[in-house]
Amino acid sequence: MRRLTAYLTRLFATDAVILFAITCFLLWLVNCLRQFEVVSVKGQGIVTLGIQALYTMPPLALAFFYICVGIGLVRALTAIGGNRELHIIHTSRGLPGLWHAAAIVIGAGAVAALLLSHWLEPMANRKVNELSATIAADLVSSTLRPGRFTQVTPGVVLLIGGRQAGGEIMDFFADDRRNPDSRRTYIAESARVSSDGENYMLELRDGTLQYVQPDGRYSEVRFTRYDISVGSLSQPLAFGDTLAERDSFTIVGDAMASGQLEPAAVQRLLDRTAEALRVIGLGLFTLAIAAFPSGKRTRVQIPLEAVVLIVGFAERGIGTYSPLGVGTGAIGLIVLSILILAYRLWPRRPQPLVNA
Repeated sequence: MRRLTAYLTRLFATDAVILFAITCFLLWLVNCLRQFEVVSVKGQGIVTLGIQALYTMPPLALAFFYICVGIGLVRALTAIGGNRELHIIHTSRGLPGLWHAAAIVIGAGAVAALLLSHWLEPMANRKVNELSATIAADLVSSTLRPGRFTQVTPGVVLLIGGRQAGGEIMDFFADDRRNPDSRRTYIAESARVSSDGENYMLELRDGTLQYVQPDGRYSEVRFTRYDISVGSLSQPLAFGDTLAERDSFTIVGDAMASGQLEPAAVQRLLDRTAEALRVIGLGLFTLAIAAFPSGKRTRVQIPLEAVVLIVGFAERGIGTYSPLGVGTGAIGLIVLSILILAYRLWPRRPQPLVNA
């Protein structure tokens, strides 16, 4: 029985890993194409483009990870069902080996989902923000062409009049429209990019800050010197999500040090943990529909991979729009799968033979 468990575990895991690797590679290529302005507009190299696309991968990989596990399981079960191995497993009391192998793969997938959501995704978010700030600093300090409007990030446009020796920028202009309720415009006679070793700062001299408040009022502030973080200009949103850059270990450690855990942090931890529930729910559903041989023949056969894909996206849709939380769809799928498994495993009385 141990050999059967090892054989099925290797079979389930191989299909899931291969599918996940192919999906990640395709998503990485799509990210490279989407962010090609890093090369064409911002003057960076192909290596920088590849690294930035890699840092944006974890959120996308996490969205498809549990589906890859489910499709990997269903493909393997369909394969052993097609060559009658699944029939032999059921008739030769090999079901414990099947359940053990499925439990190992689903459990490993749940642990991998927890690592992706609680640690790798926040680290990648932090790295991509740091890289975006570095690219923006290089763009302002050396790449930005005089007399040409350049978009640093969606909603932020820069313009300079010229450069002098030592990296001094003349006639600096920046327009920030990321916040739909307000607008900020920076105008300065000169500017310079500096660094304290960790962050890049844009030093504006002899200029004005013009902004429109949410109620429509216009205000203008004149300054002799105004320092603004380059990172604040390079992010897609005017107000970034700080929790997205902090892994769960840091959040829990800060809560233990301060003695309190904010509701937003609790919700973030629950949302990240829901990714493991998705793996468990879709894995159990796959077993419920594909782990039992059937002699029925239908004219139109629906691929089980398509069923798993549809159920996976339906679960995510329910979790996204449910007022009860992100894990609502996963918990509902787990309950549904357990009910289907219980029904299919429930012992039935043999039907008596009827003589013709």
